[in-house]
Amino acid sequence: MSQLVGTVLFVLQLAVVGATLYAFVHAAMQRPDAYTAAEKLTKPVWLVILGVAGLLALVLGVTGVAIAAVAAGVYIVDVRPKLLEIQGKSR
Repeated sequence: MSQLVGTVLFVLQLAVVGATLYAFVHAAMQRPDAYTAAEKLTKPVWLVILGVAGLLALVLGVTGVAIAAVAAGVYIVDVRPKLLEIQGKSR
């Protein structure tokens, strides 16, 4: 049973690291002025948040995965749609 739990946690960690990496790459590709136009934190701040969250997910285990999931989730659900809307891109 403990091997199943370990496998599930590992798969979850991979998924969260992947989502964080996606959010980081997306954030890096956006125009800096779009963040201020969308009334969100600046581009460098989001890059630091997502970068540190990704590292924490790799280093801290379950706690780091939780932090990274929240950071990536906020970016993907809240910031990304606003940036795309401001820039006139489709979702």
